Amino acid sequence: MLDAQHGTILINLVLAWLAGSLIGLERTRHGRPAGFRTHALVCLASAMLMVVTVYQGKWMTNLPLEAITTDPTRMAQGIMTGIGFLGAGVIFKDGLTVRGLTTAASIWITSALGILYGIGFYFPALATTAAVLGTLALFRWVEQRLPSESYFHVTFAYSNGDAPDLESLRAMLAQYGFAISSVSYRLTQSGEQYEYRMVLVTERESDVARLADALRNRQEMVGFRIAPRGDSA
Repeated sequence: MLDAQHGTILINLVLAWLAGSLIGLERTRHGRPAGFRTHALVCLASAMLMVVTVYQGKWMTNLPLEAITTDPTRMAQGIMTGIGFLGAGVIFKDGLTVRGLTTAASIWITSALGILYGIGFYFPALATTAAVLGTLALFRWVEQRLPSESYFHVTFAYSNGDAPDLESLRAMLAQYGFAISSVSYRLTQSGEQYEYRMVLVTERESDVARLADALRNRQEMVGFRIAPRGDSA
């Protein structure tokens, strides 16, 4: 038979599982590698470990209650430290772009939510769950509508004798809405190929497609590469 304490434990675990599942659903919807099941398990595991610590009297039956001196906060510290390894696993570098930082942060805060649900601290747990879901869903909508600058790593390769000067290149890029943030130069292929390596900035990401279409029709250009800089949420 389940007593009142068992019912409380069950409620704590179910709420943690639901909170992790909701956060994971948002990540799965956007195709992230750590999604529905990962977040549900992280939150549930954190809650379970805190339940084990908070309700020590239920399993330390061979000791008098006054002899149980385990500090529950040490378990929380261990959970938050250990979850770092899982979070680090979803962060990866794709060329010049770092991806997965938002998913790593969501895993980390999901483990913290599990701790709150595990000890039955419902008000901050529910409020934080709503804040996390709002941050991941609503803030994405806000970000898409805010005016912002987008940065891109760009490489332009020319035959050494056909490379334009920097000012000509700057003027061409300005026609497509780009400004040069930084630039470096490189001579490759035993001196036969000259490269500009730049960080470009624009206020409209649609400018990238226009620029790429224009570049591929330039006869003097040997090759080019355009890569976004920043995190993919």
